[in-house]
Amino acid sequence: MHNLQAEPPRGWAISVLKEAGAIRECEEHGWIQDRADPHARERALEIARRDPLVGLSDREAVAAIGEVLDDIGDTCPECPSN
Repeated sequence: MHNLQAEPPRGWAISVLKEAGAIRECEEHGWIQDRADPHARERALEIARRDPLVGLSDREAVAAIGEVLDDIGDTCPECPSN
């Protein structure tokens, strides 16, 4: 359950996306989208609708997820691509 912690919406959204498998961490540079599971993004949105962060409506929670995904690319911009 994500709504019990007092955390910023971005931190909450990252934890939801990570739990759903929609993002993964680049060990050196931050977060990147993980496209291995085509249903991960929808799963994250469903979590946001069902269990929004305290103080956010379900619509605002879904928007927070979308904003984080828009900011995170498919590859880490600092890692060499192979």
